[in-house]
Amino acid sequence: MKAEKPKHRPFCFSVKGHMKILRLALTVTSMTFFIISQAPEPYIVITGFEVTVIFFFILLYMLRLDRLMDCIFWPLLDIINSLVTAIFMMIVSVLALLPKTTTFILLGGVFGLLTVVCCIADGVLIYRKLLFNPSGPYQKKAVHDKI
Repeated sequence: MKAEKPKHRPFCFSVKGHMKILRLALTVTSMTFFIISQAPEPYIVITGFEVTVIFFFILLYMLRLDRLMDCIFWPLLDIINSLVTAIFMMIVSVLALLPKTTTFILLGGVFGLLTVVCCIADGVLIYRKLLFNPSGPYQKKAVHDKI
């Protein structure tokens, strides 16, 4: 009797996929509020950069390019990205909330803080996957094991 292969679960239907899409939606919303309110340029540039990076990771995982390009340890890069995004978005959001500003800048700051929470949750999810499933798909093999 043949053992069945475990079915591949599409990225968009996984918890990690939902978290990335939520991060993207919150960051785009924050950037939109900053653009509408004509906030200082660094707010718009930083959130726009984060939107681009998050979109890159979603595209990478949807096309399963992380499996093809195994020279890079993608989960570690993803965790580092989550932490850097959390730090930058925290700074931008706090700066947006501090002075007396327009309502849209305040909303952009609030959505930025929600993005920070999602970034931390995303990093924790990836870390737990690595911690509790070290023999899973992210395990790196030595070169001499391939021969």
